[in-house]
Amino acid sequence: MTETPLLNIPSSNQSENRSNSTICPEQDDWWDIVYYIVPKYLNAVCAIGMLGNVFVLFIYSLHKGPLKIAEIYLMNLAVADLIFLMGLPFWAENIRNKFNWPFGSFVCRSNSASISLNMYTSIYLLVAVSVDRYWTLVHTLNHRGIRSKAVAKGICLLIWFFGILLSVPVFMFRTVKEYPQWNISACTLDFPNPAWEIAQSLVLNIVGFVLPSTAIIFLNFSTIRSLQKKARVRRALRTKDCKGRKGTKATRLIFTVVLTFLFCWAPHHFFVFLDVLHDTEVIKGCFWEELINFGEQFAHMLATTNSCINPVIYVFVGKYFRQKALEVFSQFIPCGFSLKWVSLKEMSSNFKMFPVRSSLT
Repeated sequence: MTETPLLNIPSSNQSENRSNSTICPEQDDWWDIVYYIVPKYLNAVCAIGMLGNVFVLFIYSLHKGPLKIAEIYLMNLAVADLIFLMGLPFWAENIRNKFNWPFGSFVCRSNSASISLNMYTSIYLLVAVSVDRYWTLVHTLNHRGIRSKAVAKGICLLIWFFGILLSVPVFMFRTVKEYPQWNISACTLDFPNPAWEIAQSLVLNIVGFVLPSTAIIFLNFSTIRSLQKKARVRRALRTKDCKGRKGTKATRLIFTVVLTFLFCWAPHHFFVFLDVLHDTEVIKGCFWEELINFGEQFAHMLATTNSCINPVIYVFVGKYFRQKALEVFSQFIPCGFSLKWVSLKEMSSNFKMFPVRSSLT
């Protein structure tokens, strides 16, 4: 798979070249496992992720206070994840149907483009969150010209425009195409020649992963080094305040963010790159073809999980989001429960996974 995170059917030129070169033995038992497990997993991710991201938008929309800069990015991230998650049931049914697409050409093209849009917008929104966290925790001075809500909204618009632009080829070249050798009509990319397929994969690898992940790693680990340096200075001066504890908690949260991001997305892009090597015949043979085919399917499952757990690692671990959630729900609680509400609010302030005052909270 090179064009979306969910479909293993190659482009028409690619499939024709492979069918004319090497005939590999059928792996029906392995594909039966894919047809059984992957659709169920995608539907579960869709249900859980939709609930989580809708809840995020619900809290941010109904809360009376103004949004912080990081929350602007997180709202856009929740919208991007919702767009992605709404397409999962279609692909789950497609895989359950053994890649025989039953929803028509327009749904094929629009759904594929929306998934591609999410792939780019979500990753670069994470870059924006990392930049904001870097300025907040490392450069503690007030950079009004850099950290402002107007700038944050403008960055979000640019990210969405950038994602749409990169998704245009997917919308243009997606089509429902007959594959007589498999007796299916698949939703696949039909590029004019194989070079387009390779170029699309390289853009996905470099622009969609290598560049943003490099930025995320650099920014977050720069933040970690700065926090650790400040912690050593405080220990040397024997300064006892809450900043040291917050720095430690922030370091833990940053490690969680970076490792989760890499864990979910790195396998997917690794198999995309292997697919490029196979298409250019750098690697050959049935072993590599079957490894790519089956590896892609389960790497795609892992990649979809990122949209499901984003509300947890970026929002629900934040003390201030929980406080906002309690304040929103307090509007719907009868006055007779006011005392219980106060005790619940006090309890929430002590129940923290990562109680850190940062741009993510």
